[in-house]
Amino acid sequence: MAATDTFDAIVIGSGVSGGFAAKELTEKGLRVLMLDRGIMVEHGEGYDYDGKPAYEVPARNSMPKELMESDYFISKHGYVTPSNRKFYNDDRLNPYAFDEGSKFYWIRPAAVGGKSLIWGRWSFRWGPEDFEANKRENVGGAWPITYEDVQPWYDYVEKYIGVSGSRENLPQLPDSQFQPPMDMNIAEKWIKPRLESKFPGRKLINTRLSNMTEDKPDQNRTKCQYRNQCGNGCSFGAYFSTQAVTLPAARATGRLTLRSDAVVTKLDYDPAKKRVTGVRYIDGKTGQEQVVTARMVFLCASTLATVQIMMNSKRPDGRSWFDNSGTLGRYVMDHIFRVSIGGNIPGMTDFIEYGRRPGGVYIPRFRNVGGEEGVGFKRGYGYQGSAFRAPAAPVGFGKSMKDGMRRYGNWQFGMTAFGECLPYEDNRVSLTPGKVDRFGVPLMKFDVTFRDNELKMMADARAQGEAMLRGAGLTDVKSSEGEHVPGDAIHEMGGARMGADPRTSVLNKWNQAHDAANLFVTDGAQMASVSCVNPSLTFMALTARAADNAVKLMKAGTI
Repeated sequence: MAATDTFDAIVIGSGVSGGFAAKELTEKGLRVLMLDRGIMVEHGEGYDYDGKPAYEVPARNSMPKELMESDYFISKHGYVTPSNRKFYNDDRLNPYAFDEGSKFYWIRPAAVGGKSLIWGRWSFRWGPEDFEANKRENVGGAWPITYEDVQPWYDYVEKYIGVSGSRENLPQLPDSQFQPPMDMNIAEKWIKPRLESKFPGRKLINTRLSNMTEDKPDQNRTKCQYRNQCGNGCSFGAYFSTQAVTLPAARATGRLTLRSDAVVTKLDYDPAKKRVTGVRYIDGKTGQEQVVTARMVFLCASTLATVQIMMNSKRPDGRSWFDNSGTLGRYVMDHIFRVSIGGNIPGMTDFIEYGRRPGGVYIPRFRNVGGEEGVGFKRGYGYQGSAFRAPAAPVGFGKSMKDGMRRYGNWQFGMTAFGECLPYEDNRVSLTPGKVDRFGVPLMKFDVTFRDNELKMMADARAQGEAMLRGAGLTDVKSSEGEHVPGDAIHEMGGARMGADPRTSVLNKWNQAHDAANLFVTDGAQMASVSCVNPSLTFMALTARAADNAVKLMKAGTI
């Protein structure tokens, strides 16, 4: 690094949290260095298969078995395809200790932009109950903040990124600052009144997506084109990603330096001053170690990578500098979700859906809302689903087969339940002594399991899902339940949780490490619970809030 390179802040990671941190800090006047372990992917030109049909993608976009077995075993469970493979981690080159501990799917990105390139884009606010439940139930640790603390930052983020959805006035699922919703298709509109009249208090609503329905010309972004190829990258910028939204904003200030292929291994620490004094990273191309310094560090490497970096920042006795509470690596959570319910919708066979709409519809949480008791488990779940007509399976050959390919089957509806996992102290991650990766960092080991509360919740979700679809008039209703493996939902949270007491938490209410005033953690590691809704919108809101406070502290000379 050249001696003239000086920075006010270092942001580690470039996903939804890191991208927002870089935007906020640079726009507030700070010189920022962003480090990401992934390859560089530029908006537009870096999306190799954007808009390409399957026949223009290797293996017709089906993952070859040999790649599954060798480099991308996580693709056996979905997610990775030839069209988006370069966005994902190579599990052979960058492994974790999956042969020890409990079963866990660590699904990692491998490109600048992080999970913002590959996320599902479902964007929900948490409700007041989500921030209050731990304290009320004496489960895990109490949140040091409330919904009211985060609400203005939800407003701020939503207006900036663009969230489409419908206003519903539900206390358990507060409304956002919405662009118009993506319209339900004819079959979903048929189900909605039938389900809601049969089951008072339950709603089937438009999903809430960071796919825009209105242009943002000031950001050079165009509304969704209904291609449903979001996972390949979107050159229109129609959904939120670091590449399309926060990175251009940070670059426009002239105060951002971005280094890709920068594998952060640890943080240097001064115990006398209780400050992070440097960030160590290895150049993924040359193998050379670098040390960079700044007045503050925002650690947003994604939940588990952040915890790994903090754990690897060790005292002489092998303990982390940031674990005086003994909670670093503990209370790790993910959503439980492998319950699916579906059925056939009668009639409407004269209609098909125009375009390929991303997203679908949502049934918000209705269990344990507003003081309900007696269902046999704590917290709750919601359903993500959609109605669709698939082309009929062709039979025969020649003319009869071609004629068959022009026909469609019946309308169907399918949905999946997403449930909340409670924060358990012994759901933890740790570093594996004697096993290191190619950069010398100890491999991550997982001891995270779902418990009786989560399994009872999923049993209820399955039974209630079947009852709702039958009650709404669907036929041939069936359900299934797959193996519940933590990490599978890619909503991992916890490990460096926020709390008021330094003896029982890693971060304070402003996302500052209790043990280092100039270290801020704003990705999923900060979370003290997980709600039952997708978390990325909350990560962004808390990041914007933390960045605003951090700059005020810096200007006041506190850090």
